[in-house]
Parts: sequence; structure tokens; C-alpha cells
Amino acid sequence: MIPVKSTEEQRHDYTRAITDKWNAATPDQKRRGRNWYGTAHELALEIADGDAKKGAGVLAALSANKSWTENCRLARKAFVEGIASGHVRDALTKANRIMAGADPSQVLPIHLKTGYFYLCIADPENTEPVVIDRHAHDIAVRRIYGQRDRGLGALQRYNVLADCYRAAARKIGEVPSKVQAVTWVAHIERP
Repeated sequence: MIPVKSTEEQRHDYTRAITDKWNAATPDQKRRGRNWYGTAHELALEIADGDAKKGAGVLAALSANKSWTENCRLARKAFVEGIASGHVRDALTKANRIMAGADPSQVLPIHLKTGYFYLCIADPENTEPVVIDRHAHDIAVRRIYGQRDRGLGALQRYNVLADCYRAAARKIGEVPSKVQAVTWVAHIERP
């Protein structure tokens, strides 16, 4: 688990690891990663009848501990049936509130993974949000943690890594969420 108060040297190392992963990505991985949130945005529009914020909010609310395929299936089903199902109570409550018209930014924890996932899907060109999941963490520390806790529920730790992704994005000349998505694709497809 990275220190909550990482040193400048540690932050530099995390940022370097992110840029190294970006540089190691194949052209196809870069293309797919750059398009990932745009594609998710199109899905959000489709499932929520043109309301990207609502669709993105439900996708984010139902994302915890689910594969993207399962996440999409649950979100589609929720809109078709008018009620979310197939997840833990907290996720279902949030999804149902959003489908009933609540603003996702008032329902989701905006300054952590779920909220940032919503923001990235709702507006793929937004330069502020960065989704820090277990893969983003492992990329930055150059180590696979497996099932060990990464402590990403701690806002300061989350922000250290998000800031490193933003710094890497500035060096690369890309939107931070696209850097996160490209490195995620390269990471999960590693040999």
C-alpha cells in the first residue's frame, strides 16, 4: 500500500511507471483505450434514452466489483425493467435513485472511483477526473497486488495516484482519463 503522504520522489516514480506503461502499449491498445470512455458514453446515451448523465450514473453505481460486461448487462436490465437488480443493496439504491431523477453527483461519492467513473463516462473529454482502481494502482507501483488491500478508500492515497496520472497525461499530451484507460488496457492484456 502506498503511503498516504508520498514524497516527491515516490510521486515521480509513480508518474514514470504510468508513462512507461503508456509507452509500452501497442497502437491498437492506445486506440482502444483512447476510445474507451467515448464508447461508454455512447452506451450511457443509448440505455438512458439520450440522457448521458443518467446512463453514466447508473453504470457507475452498478460498477463495483463487476466486470464491464456484467456492469453493462445490469445497467441495461435496470433501464428496461425500471428497477436495478443483481447487485448489493447500496449499489441498487444509488442506481434506482439516479433512474428516478436524482443527480448522480449528489448520489455517488464524486471524489473516489465510482464518482470519477461517472464523470469520465458522462464527459470523456473532462480533464479532471481519473479513475483509480486496483489496476491503476498496480500500474503506478509496478507490482501486482492481487487480492491485497490497496487502501484506495483513503482520499489522500487516491488523490496521490490521480495526481500522478494527471502529471503523466500532461507529459504525454493527453486527457488523464485516456491515459488511465490506455494503461488499463495494456495492463490487463499483459503477457
